[in-house]
Amino acid sequence: MLTIVAFACVSLVIFLLKYVFGSSGPNPFEKDCREPLKEKVYDKKEKNKILKQGFVASKVPDNLDAVIIGSGVGGLGLAVLLAKVGKKVLVLEQHSRAGGCCHTFTEKGFEFDVGIHYIGDLMDHKPFRCMLDQMTNGQLQWEKLENPFDHVVLGPPENRRSYPIYSGSARYSEELKKRFPGEEKAIDEYLKLVKVGFCDKTGRGIWVMAVLKLCPLPLAKFLIHTGLVKHLSYFYKMAPRSLTDVVNELTENKDLRAVFTYIFGNIPKDASFAMHSLLTTHYLSGAWYPKAGSSEIFVVVFCLAEIQKQLSLVKHGAGGLSIFIGLNGTREELGLRANNYWIFADNNFDELYVFSINSFIFYSVLARDHQVPLGDGNPPSPGKLSSSVCFVLIGKSTLTVVSFANHSWFEEWKDGKVTNRGPDYKELKQAFIDSALNVLAFLVTQKRVVFLQIEYIDAGTPITNTHYIAAPKGEIYGVDHGIARFSPELNATIRPQTPLKNLYLTGQDVFLCGFAGALAGALTCGSVILNRNLHLDAIALAKKTKYMNNKLKDE
Repeated sequence: MLTIVAFACVSLVIFLLKYVFGSSGPNPFEKDCREPLKEKVYDKKEKNKILKQGFVASKVPDNLDAVIIGSGVGGLGLAVLLAKVGKKVLVLEQHSRAGGCCHTFTEKGFEFDVGIHYIGDLMDHKPFRCMLDQMTNGQLQWEKLENPFDHVVLGPPENRRSYPIYSGSARYSEELKKRFPGEEKAIDEYLKLVKVGFCDKTGRGIWVMAVLKLCPLPLAKFLIHTGLVKHLSYFYKMAPRSLTDVVNELTENKDLRAVFTYIFGNIPKDASFAMHSLLTTHYLSGAWYPKAGSSEIFVVVFCLAEIQKQLSLVKHGAGGLSIFIGLNGTREELGLRANNYWIFADNNFDELYVFSINSFIFYSVLARDHQVPLGDGNPPSPGKLSSSVCFVLIGKSTLTVVSFANHSWFEEWKDGKVTNRGPDYKELKQAFIDSALNVLAFLVTQKRVVFLQIEYIDAGTPITNTHYIAAPKGEIYGVDHGIARFSPELNATIRPQTPLKNLYLTGQDVFLCGFAGALAGALTCGSVILNRNLHLDAIALAKKTKYMNNKLKDE
């Protein structure tokens, strides 16, 4: 009997090693593909030749290896991975402009981003940064936001408290302890639970999610039903616990609870603590934004019963509402900062998160200077050179406000013309805009001056998202990211492979939400198609690059 058990264990280890480390296909991360910075194209007509290519059948090359539907970062990321190993790839997009949530739009001379607000974990030596550098050949530059990069703002106007969030685990802890004296133990325990730095068991444990999606389904089910998956992964051990339950055990201070839980996609009582810990560690080293805007990142299912069965395992995520504000004046002139404000009317998010047309739930607010490249024909404003010698400030800035909103509030106008849905729709949007402006007033010291400088303002609702990014209910983070999303069973079932031969899934719904999650979905899908673990390939190249950089510094 012991012999049989031992044989079974050895066999299991061999299978796991095969699907974690075994690779036989081509490696898109085989060598460092970074190149010296090339002259960028800023002329809008020239950029649109790339971003707004209309479909013409005669332009489609013969003998395609892959057709990718959707040009978001999950689709584009997969396209790059396949192209780097010599595959011929066609990317299709239902919108008139490529990029998905990475695309931008321009109104009255202001360029607004629709989805990318800030991204974490972009230190030079990190695998995520290495992966992005390789996929863009080192041509995508990043600018770090100020520190603190986030502010958690709680309470009504008459009793408003603001708590800055600093990057760096030591600074993060020190600053919170200054503002919450007597709560040192709770803060230390919270950081211990999210496993920051070298103790990041949650981050290391998420590799099991990739294994569940890459290994044969029977093996994945064996790992799940035997309970081995929770022993192998701290992530799955903590996944069933809600953020509210974990944080409430740490402290009775309601404001500190709010600060611990402010960054969420689901209300804390429905959010998995494991997912929250990934978000926290993702931004703990700071936040970055792509220079020159997120458009730089861009350089069909049949109703089968089996596919519908997969779709029934998940539910729609929350709809998103964005307000875009164009201001005359730089951030400095207007008293704005290059960081984010998360504004809540109360410190109990579980109770606050009851959608109401008359009550905004929260804002993520980010102000940016509007930059243009040197030599593009626009004269620079005197003394307004930016930190990068490639750009000059032109005396304008943008402010973006993001919140959640119910798709049902706007559903009656969903079939109207996207730029003219009628006066009632405009009136409803204006109600949200007015509410946002009232809350934003405290951000600036010269309220009247700033608001007099508004040159452009408009809002995008959940039905706007449906039109431009084909989100069925206007979701901004794809399928729901509640606790159920992170069960091992669902993670093993929602995988790149589908019941339809040669139809694969990529993007954030395959892995995790957001920019980084969508790229992880692309790597996972690419791993299946190319028959090798691209996650490990990216990590290996990052380590090699770090070693070579350190060697050059020593010399």
